[in-house]
Amino acid sequence: MKNVLILGANGQLARNTTRVFLRDTDAQLTLYLRRAKRLSNPDPARVTIVEGDVLDLPTLTTTMKGTDVVYANLTGAMKEQAESIVKAMNATGAKRLIFISSMGIYGEVPGERYTSVLNPYRDSAAVIEASNLDYTILRPGWFTHDEAVAYKITQKGEPFKGHDVSLNSLSNLIVKLALTPGMEIRRSLGVSEG
Repeated sequence: MKNVLILGANGQLARNTTRVFLRDTDAQLTLYLRRAKRLSNPDPARVTIVEGDVLDLPTLTTTMKGTDVVYANLTGAMKEQAESIVKAMNATGAKRLIFISSMGIYGEVPGERYTSVLNPYRDSAAVIEASNLDYTILRPGWFTHDEAVAYKITQKGEPFKGHDVSLNSLSNLIVKLALTPGMEIRRSLGVSEG
């Protein structure tokens, strides 16, 4: 049984992925978010909710102890949050990180030009890539609410294929990455509809 820490647990993708973890696995989940009252506990036997900011290193480190997988689904000060996650993981010995970024951070989407809006995602990915962690960075397209689970993966350096991807597809991939030892370690993956 894996202990999974979900950072930014109130995000749309994180909420959907929590549902998939609870439905399809026996993982124990810790949901970490800034305002805990925004979430109700979906399964008190398997889920702990912790109020905290990723930039609060002491709280993050304490919460992370005993964690097998860290799944980060964040916005805002992305580079600083990535630095805090790396420090906490190094302090606790946690190694497996699944980090959500955005398509376009490497200029890999054919025909698209992105502005400085992607800088926080690009900068945070650089922090993660420079770490010694067993990371997988996911660079999804825009989220859809399609029920189907179907996605394509592109590696860093390959052109991004497609544009959108369903929340269910991403959640399925995140759960697979969390539970499959060695899957796509130290990779940055573009994820689009299949």
